[in-house]
Amino acid sequence: MEELTSMRNIGKEIANKLKSVGICSAEELKRAGSKDAFLRLKSQYPKVCLVLLYSLQGAIEDTDYNRLSEETKRELKAFSDWLK
Repeated sequence: MEELTSMRNIGKEIANKLKSVGICSAEELKRAGSKDAFLRLKSQYPKVCLVLLYSLQGAIEDTDYNRLSEETKRELKAFSDWLK
């Protein structure tokens, strides 16, 4: 299994948080998707922000979070806003 920290945008702190919500590998993150992973994180860490959601999506797409398409950013922002 591929380590979470081998993914772009995922450092030790994010990896530890993901593991605490049951996402322990790159494959599990890809399977869960950024929205489900963010939802799990938000329930345990209420102060996580939109940039984390972008980072998760970027990790899944293997791109820097600030290089996500504008359409993807809009969709993720709408999801984050809906959670509030």
